[in-house]
Amino acid sequence: MSTITKKEFIREYLKAINENYAAVFAGAGLSRSAGYVDWKELLSDLADDIGLDINKETDLVAVAQYYKNERGGRSAINQIIMDKFNENIENNVNIQVLSELPICTYWTTNYDSLIEQQLKKQNKKVDVKINQNNLSLSLRNRDVVVYKMHGDISDPSSAVLTKDDYEAYNIYRSLFSTALQGDLISKTFVFIGFSFADPNLNSILSRIRVLLNDNQRSHYCLLKKINRNDYKTDEDYIYASTKQKLRIEDLLRYSINTVLIDDYKEITEILLNLKNNYFARRIFMSGSAYEYGKWDSAPQFLTLLSQTLIKNNYHIITGFGNGVGSFIISGSLDEIMNNKSKNVERYLTMRPRPSFDLQTDNGKLLQKHYHEDMIGQSGVVVFLFGNKKVDNNVVNSSGVIKEFQIATSLNKYVIPIGATGYAAKQIYDEIKSNIEKYKYLQPYMDELLSCRLDDQMIDIILNILKDINEIKQ
Repeated sequence: MSTITKKEFIREYLKAINENYAAVFAGAGLSRSAGYVDWKELLSDLADDIGLDINKETDLVAVAQYYKNERGGRSAINQIIMDKFNENIENNVNIQVLSELPICTYWTTNYDSLIEQQLKKQNKKVDVKINQNNLSLSLRNRDVVVYKMHGDISDPSSAVLTKDDYEAYNIYRSLFSTALQGDLISKTFVFIGFSFADPNLNSILSRIRVLLNDNQRSHYCLLKKINRNDYKTDEDYIYASTKQKLRIEDLLRYSINTVLIDDYKEITEILLNLKNNYFARRIFMSGSAYEYGKWDSAPQFLTLLSQTLIKNNYHIITGFGNGVGSFIISGSLDEIMNNKSKNVERYLTMRPRPSFDLQTDNGKLLQKHYHEDMIGQSGVVVFLFGNKKVDNNVVNSSGVIKEFQIATSLNKYVIPIGATGYAAKQIYDEIKSNIEKYKYLQPYMDELLSCRLDDQMIDIILNILKDINEIKQ
C-alpha cells in the first residue's frame, strides 16, 4: 500500500511549518472528537422523516436535497444546524495542539467555530472568511486566516449542504475555489478528519492535477486503517480494505500522501510529536551578568555559543539580559548575516524587557506574563550566569530563578550551565538534588559544573540538545 510513515510525515510537515508554508484542512472528524456531530448524525433524523435509513446511504448531499424537496424548503435543516452546533462542547486537544504551532492558514468545511476560538485563546489575531465578501478584506496585523468554505453556524441558511448548494457553489462561492486552488499550489496541507467525498474539493484537486501534472506540491492526510472489528463479516472487511487501498492510491494522483493510523488517538500523538519537535529546536537563553566570576572568556563564549546554535539550525530567543543578551544577539546576527540561507525571523527572537513597577500587583502580573510568553515560545531553556548588583553587593538574579520556575511549570527542558556560577549554579544544585526528574541531564552533570573551556562546553550543550531531540522523536 502506498503510504508513508509517521516519522516521515513529521519531518516533512515540520519543514513546512519552519519555512512558513504549512496549512491545515479540517474536516468534520476533527470537530467530532470535541462532541460535535458528523454528517451522518446531522442528517439522521431528517433521513428518517422521509423514509430513508442513514446507515444505508453514502451520498449524504443527496439525502439533504431529498429532504428539502419533500419539505419544500430547508428551514428544518437550518434549525438542526443551529441546534447541533450550539451545544456545549468538550475541549479538543488536537485543535489546541495545532493552535500552538505557527500555522497561518486553515481551511475547513465545518460550520462550528472551534478552530477560531482555540486560536484566539493562543492570543492570535484571527481573520475568519465566511463568505465571498470577506475575501476582499484583510484584518490588519492578522496572525491566522481561517477559510470556512461551506459557511458558518452564524448563518445556517447559507451553509453548503444540499445538491442545490453544491451546484450553485461556483456562482456564490467561486472565489473560495480560486483561493483554495492558490493555497494548494503554494502551501503544504495536512488533511485531518476529512473523507475526500466533498465534490468541491475534488474538483479543485482535479484542476490542479491537470495543470501541474507531476509538479504538484506534496500534501498529507491522516487516515484510520480499516479494522476487522468494525465489520460483521470477512467479506465486508475485505471489501472495505480493498476500497481504502484504492482510495489511498488515487489520492497520490493529487500528490496527497497518506499516513495510516490504527486508532484516532494516534492523531493526538502525531500532533504532539510534531509540536514537541518544533519547540525542541527553539532555545530561550536565560541569564544576566554584572560580573562573570571565574569565566574570563564569557563574552567570547556567549558569542560563539549563539553562533554555533544558529549554525546548527536552532532558533534563539533572548530577553536582552544584562551582560549576556548583547553577546547572544551579536553572535546570532553574525551567523545569520554571513549565511545567505538564513534569516532573522526564522532563527532569532529578541524581546527587550519592559520596565515593570514591581511595587504594584499589576506590574508583577505583567512581568509574569512577559516571562511566561517568552519561555512559552521555547522548548529548551539554557541558564547562564545570573547575577546583579544590589547595594554594592553582587547577588544571584531573582529573575533568572523565576524563569527556571516558570520553565519547569511549563514542562520545558532546562540546561543549567553550573560552571558559570551564580543563579545558574543555584539552579544546577536544585536539579542535581532532583536528578530523577531530569534524566536527560544525568550523563552531563559533572561536565556542566567543571568544564570552563568555551569549545568543550558548547559541545556539551549540543550533545544535550541532540539527546533531547532524540527523545522527542
